[in-house]
Amino acid sequence: MKLVFLHGPAAAGKYTVGRELAALTGFELYHNHLVVDEVLREHAFGTPGFIAGRDRRWREHLTAAAPTDRRLIFTFNPENSVPQAFIDWLFSELGATLLSVELKLSEAAIEARLATDQRKQFRKLVDLELYRRLRASGTFATPVIPRTDLVIDTEKSSAAESAARIIKH
Repeated sequence: MKLVFLHGPAAAGKYTVGRELAALTGFELYHNHLVVDEVLREHAFGTPGFIAGRDRRWREHLTAAAPTDRRLIFTFNPENSVPQAFIDWLFSELGATLLSVELKLSEAAIEARLATDQRKQFRKLVDLELYRRLRASGTFATPVIPRTDLVIDTEKSSAAESAARIIKH
């Protein structure tokens, strides 16, 4: 399996860049919220049941794809309800050819993008005050991504330009 791991903060454009990259390459977009939204039907965010259910579903999907020639794009927002063990497994035990791409942007841009309609459709974080509280409390400091192969500033690069940079890399 070839895996493009798109990671970055809320509103960095992971889904938008991932969708563009999928359209250009034929890679399957495995958007983080496909699993998050499914698990939220059973458990409140951050509860032990939520954390275990999300981890299990992620691992099942990725493990099934690993021994194949599938090509996936996995979007991920680091936040402290994700155990470091999942990220360590992804990078060292899954057995995929993994390209780690960080999408970044300024705090001002994150705050400006939070309340978009596209974010609301996936039950993403859209509350500015909640985002600020979470950021101030260190929620987004872990888990630590062990390696980043390419960094793209999505304030300065459109989704199409970002996808082209990933393909070129």
